[in-house]
Amino acid sequence: MTARLPSLNGLRAFEAAARHLSFTNAATELNVTQTAISHQIRRLEEELGIRLFVRQNRALALTPEARDYLPGVRAAFNDLRLATDRLLRKDNEHVLTVSTLASLAAKWLLPRLSAFQEAHPGIDVRITTSSNLVDFKSGDVDAAIRYGRGHWPGLRADWLMADEMFPVCSPALLSGDKPLRCPEDLAHYTLLHTSAGYNDDWRLWLTAAGLPANISKHPGLTFDLLLVTVQAAIDGLGVAMGRTSYVEADIASGRLVVPFKITLPTDAGFYLVSPEARADSPKLSAFRQWLSTSLQNKT
Repeated sequence: MTARLPSLNGLRAFEAAARHLSFTNAATELNVTQTAISHQIRRLEEELGIRLFVRQNRALALTPEARDYLPGVRAAFNDLRLATDRLLRKDNEHVLTVSTLASLAAKWLLPRLSAFQEAHPGIDVRITTSSNLVDFKSGDVDAAIRYGRGHWPGLRADWLMADEMFPVCSPALLSGDKPLRCPEDLAHYTLLHTSAGYNDDWRLWLTAAGLPANISKHPGLTFDLLLVTVQAAIDGLGVAMGRTSYVEADIASGRLVVPFKITLPTDAGFYLVSPEARADSPKLSAFRQWLSTSLQNKT
């Protein structure tokens, strides 16, 4: 005989309250009152004949039985969300929307996308650029390429690549009136800076190179996008602090050169981030596999 399933509302209330360890926060998430959450959980406990929560000094704790029960309930809701998402997004299964930084898109992702389109002609890739974190709840974006340490609660984060920092410049600067031959020569050159998260790059590299960090405070040029900073270096306006993923193509083509051998690892990396419920969709799985292969082959 098949066991009767408990109340779906009760299970939703239990999963939310167990995740937040708070009836109040669960009520806010589910847009009901705290009293309703309490009643739904009490009813669920009566249906199961098992106590699920224990109040301890104004704090909420799970019973051992509830801790065992929670993973299965959470997995079931994830399956429901994925099934519903597939049902409602059938017409968009061929459309993959990826969010990333404008500079990374222009200098790293876009030059590679033709290879993905050749391998997966049935998937229509749409790139959106923003420096803000993506709100995946809207459903408008399937995945994002983010820079960080891989800790984004509730999201799947797949490691892509690390970066190194090092100065780059136009080849013309190596043979000018004041050739750039050693790091000390930087004191005589315009340093190109990028704001919005890259403000400290020059100071960190100068310190690692054993040079006075205050060289980074000399008058220079500052841009809001790394893409523009790199282009200024290509145009010979000064020396930029490059990062591997943003300058490797320009170095390979000869538009930029690396004047010194000193490189500095960054403390984070790039990840492909997506909601757990949609992370294994066919189009996203194909994109993830292609990214991984592309990076391994350095194409």
